[in-house]
Amino acid sequence: AHSGRAAAGGRVMKFAKWVFTLGGIWGVLIIGLLFFLEGVLAKASGPFSHPDMFYGFVASTFAWQLVYLVIGRNPGAYRPMMLLGALGKVIYATSTWVLHAQGRLPLAVPLMTLPDLVLASLFVTAYVKTRPVQK
Repeated sequence: AHSGRAAAGGRVMKFAKWVFTLGGIWGVLIIGLLFFLEGVLAKASGPFSHPDMFYGFVASTFAWQLVYLVIGRNPGAYRPMMLLGALGKVIYATSTWVLHAQGRLPLAVPLMTLPDLVLASLFVTAYVKTRPVQK
């Protein structure tokens, strides 16, 4: 019975490792590109009135992608951070849907947050399934 529990725990840990590692890689690629796309985005929406806000968003979001990669290396040790990662994704996605409902964003923007909501649900699943590290 004990070896069965250990095998199940290994599968859960492997799930959490994959979810956070792939989520981090995806984020590094997607968010990393934003550092180089200010000009393209400004052409589509007009010049940014606060480029510092844009780069602040990109930089802090990029840093969180690195946190996801760290969690992916040792999910049990960083288990509490899983929910914070999910929360950030849900807050961002929700804000885009609210802004769309107010007529301030085109539908394409909140639709682009759907992968974030999928990742948030996977992060919560990983949190629930991952045992805390015994101290």
